[in-house]
Amino acid sequence: MPERTLSVAALRTALHCPRQYEFEHVQGLAAEEEPSPAERRCSLLAPAICAGLRSESDFEPEPEPETNTDSDADPDPNPDYLESAIHDELRTRWDDPDRDRDRTEWFHSHAQRDHERRVLEATVRSYVEAVGTAHATGIRTLEDELGSEPVGPGLSLPSSRWRSKRGVTLKATVDYVTLDASTDHLTAVRFVPTTAPLGLLRYRPRWEGDVQACFEDHFDPDEERFEPAVVASLIETAVVLDGLRERRDGWGLADRHCRYVQIPVADRSSTSVNWIRNRVETNIEPVDLTSVYADDHTVAQTFEHRNATVERQIGSVLEALEADGFEPGDRWATIRTHVCADCPYTVCCQDFLAHEVRFDG
Repeated sequence: MPERTLSVAALRTALHCPRQYEFEHVQGLAAEEEPSPAERRCSLLAPAICAGLRSESDFEPEPEPETNTDSDADPDPNPDYLESAIHDELRTRWDDPDRDRDRTEWFHSHAQRDHERRVLEATVRSYVEAVGTAHATGIRTLEDELGSEPVGPGLSLPSSRWRSKRGVTLKATVDYVTLDASTDHLTAVRFVPTTAPLGLLRYRPRWEGDVQACFEDHFDPDEERFEPAVVASLIETAVVLDGLRERRDGWGLADRHCRYVQIPVADRSSTSVNWIRNRVETNIEPVDLTSVYADDHTVAQTFEHRNATVERQIGSVLEALEADGFEPGDRWATIRTHVCADCPYTVCCQDFLAHEVRFDG
């Protein structure tokens, strides 16, 4: 069986519609889709934040008081330096002539363009205050141990768990890996436009209960529940954590547990404008997917944040794809209702076209 690499994004597509997966990832048809405003904002912020985190010169600590006798102490990064570094990187990308030429089509006026930039700057400020400084400290600690910075964007975390049986290496990408000072856990972080696709995962503290029922019902042929975004997020968490564990072992840090966090940087619901003070304010609320993913039984057996149900179902999804299982089958009515409206491949999809030109009666 030839080995191949499959991205988490490809699995996400397959969970929404196997026919869409066939067009995009098997036949290689490129869909021309305009990114949403939230996706555009994330595409500017993620690389700017990563570049700011990488910039050693911007992590210069403030001079310590002379009363501090611990000369070997490694001071935390100054949040002002970090925010300034990210702003500099953001400004470079915002003012880039080629990028700016494309960006002029995003806005209907100079006022809207200025407002968007203020929203981006406010998001940077909120990120630094919420988690940025702590994450920069963890990155510095890892750099001291590893001799390199685990910072992307696009940091690849391949997982070989399914390689022996399926001949497939699953790959997820994150923006950086940091060390949580309070728990000593390795934490993979990915910036996302919004956490809306996580659905109930944002509000549930554990796997047992609603989350487990949601995941199992999605694959149960006797149930009508269709939750591809939630299921894909759980599968993504499985791949990220497994890939991070493999990288952790390669780093020689096998005694540390792993976690996965998503940080929304373009959620309109967390943005407000104080018109009196003429100030834009945003609120960053990271979502830790580790606890809601890991099931108690598997954790007790492996002493790792794992979930046997999700891992087993990933194997079933891969098996269906290996068998060229691109037929929507009994799920077609559900897929047509929930997916086809936003699918860029309906113009060449035999299932959709057959439904559109069918004869009634």
